[in-house]
Amino acid sequence: MQLGAVVALIATALGIVSWLLGGPVAGGEYLGSYTWTPPFRDAGGYSALWLAPDGSGFVTLSDRGTWVRGTLARDAEGVVAGVTMTESGALASEAGRGRAVSRHGRDAESIAETGGAFYVAYEGRHRVMRFDDLDAVPVAIPGAPAFAEFDDNAGIEALAADAAGALYAIPEETGDLRRPFPVFRFAEGEWTTPFTLPRRGAFLVTGADVGPDGRLYVLEREFALLGFRTRVRSVGLDGGDERTEFESRLGQHDNLEGIVVWRDAAGRLRVTMISDDNQMPRFQRTEFVDYLLE
Repeated sequence: MQLGAVVALIATALGIVSWLLGGPVAGGEYLGSYTWTPPFRDAGGYSALWLAPDGSGFVTLSDRGTWVRGTLARDAEGVVAGVTMTESGALASEAGRGRAVSRHGRDAESIAETGGAFYVAYEGRHRVMRFDDLDAVPVAIPGAPAFAEFDDNAGIEALAADAAGALYAIPEETGDLRRPFPVFRFAEGEWTTPFTLPRRGAFLVTGADVGPDGRLYVLEREFALLGFRTRVRSVGLDGGDERTEFESRLGQHDNLEGIVVWRDAAGRLRVTMISDDNQMPRFQRTEFVDYLLE
């Protein structure tokens, strides 16, 4: 092979790698990532994330029904640079502390906070529970009839709360690429479906948050043989004004499932996400990922 052809081949290969690992396809500014290796056994599988308003204090939940509370150290750019764990435990059953929660029923996938209480959505046995604190005995929230129709591993992946205390829940899958994602709203003791979110490609829902700007931000994931692609879209709370905030390159991030939208000290709109390593640390990683929207 001639030298020119070799150089062209190398350039093409480098171009493909750059495309896979480069910046976002659309919008947003990728700020950085931090890989967290928790110092205890059976860590990982973190699918849900809550942050304090200043982006420092955090809570994360695993799909084994455990929780971790701590603080995030951030560098000069505001990117997560270290994790300090202060507390951890297992989410209690509604039957009481110490009562075992079946494997089928402990798959915590998302968390939202409002009125001083945490709300947790589960897959498997699809439900939303209210925890007055992470180590408290939870209270069940009446479920929507549609929850019973969800597949075991495709239930409520996204849960968010607005400033008025209403909850928004979105399932991971709809079973049909032509069928939009229903957005369920819980307010005044009942669930309604005020709007749907159009499906765009093969992405599935993995998380959601209502930002300080009053918009619903939805985290989505697409899996291919080379890894994951991440997208964040936002809509108004009436379902209108859909926007693609950013879309990552294939393989740029791990399996991002938890999302928080917040404002930093400079007033900039930020997104922090956490990845679920599926309890396979040899092949995947738990990472915090930061983006700037403004």
